Amino acid sequence: MTTSSVASQARFSAQARLRALQSDIMDLILERELEAGDALPTENELALALGVGRNTLRESLKVLQALGVIEIRHGFGMFVAPSNFDALTDGLTFRGRLSLRHKGGEALQLVDVRQALESGLVGSAMDAMTSSQLAAVEDSVATMEQLAAAGDAFVEADAEFHRRLFEPLNNELLVNLLGVFWKVYRQIHLEVGTGAEDLMETAAIHRRIFESVADGDKVQAAERLNRHFDGIRQRISEAMEQ
Repeated sequence: MTTSSVASQARFSAQARLRALQSDIMDLILERELEAGDALPTENELALALGVGRNTLRESLKVLQALGVIEIRHGFGMFVAPSNFDALTDGLTFRGRLSLRHKGGEALQLVDVRQALESGLVGSAMDAMTSSQLAAVEDSVATMEQLAAAGDAFVEADAEFHRRLFEPLNNELLVNLLGVFWKVYRQIHLEVGTGAEDLMETAAIHRRIFESVADGDKVQAAERLNRHFDGIRQRISEAMEQ
């Protein structure tokens, strides 16, 4: 075995041990039934409980902090982190933007996932939607139309439209995931440019989605949501051809 092979194997083994330790720390949190905001044992207590050195432990703790599993407050201790999707957002955004340097495959896949979530769940959201929630969706459309008429972009109103559309499901995880994909989608959109996008037409697309929802036509609502993503998909494809 060559020297480089030995070094590579050693690095792989070290990484595997760190991943195993990270898993052990998460298992410990679950076994002790700690909740978000609860304090973790001290470094000394963790090192003793897990049978590892403090330096090795600290490496794993830093990774878990980056992943949003724990929160390290210097001078106060370590705590189970509240729900935080920033790491997921950053990772997916990076993968999508990186893929644009090549064939854009992952960027298109990310758009596909968001499209599948929204078109697949809109029917269930419609079943649970109250009249006041439907009115809130229309308010977002009206805001988009007003901004479009003035020639202004409506990124926030667009995001609010999609959040309000699925709010009736009362699913916090879904709302957070949609928020993640929205942020990733916006970064990819900024990366490839807006092309010949027409603000009034984009607002009109959202108006037609709302009308399908208001009419109770689940099939049409899903179809119109699907077509809503045609623009970004085309822009990614065009960018890859340049």
